Amino acid sequence: MKFLVDAQLPRRVVTFLNAAGHEAIHTLDLPDANQTTDSDIIKRADAEGAVVVTKDSDFVNSFLLKRQPAKLLLVATGNITNRDLDALLTAYLNVIVTKLTTHDFVELTTTALILRA
Repeated sequence: MKFLVDAQLPRRVVTFLNAAGHEAIHTLDLPDANQTTDSDIIKRADAEGAVVVTKDSDFVNSFLLKRQPAKLLLVATGNITNRDLDALLTAYLNVIVTKLTTHDFVELTTTALILRA
């Protein structure tokens, strides 16, 4: 699965996803880096069939109003340590990938995986 990881999340998420056999890039890897607009992130993700991975509620609003981006993973954990984020991704990644094949919006919290659409 392809992922485009937004600026609010550490680059280590990309490293984790790539190591797990997925294709992932961070906004830091884009030409405008973390200055890339949400609109440009959505366009690139949708053109490449990638899931936008974010903590940013602006993407949620865009998804709910316009169904953009086409696929969204919201990391709704609040501020947690990188170690705790790694543990959550390790525990849920296979389920996240499976659910994103049938759902367009998945939310990861510290205690659950919520299917939104």
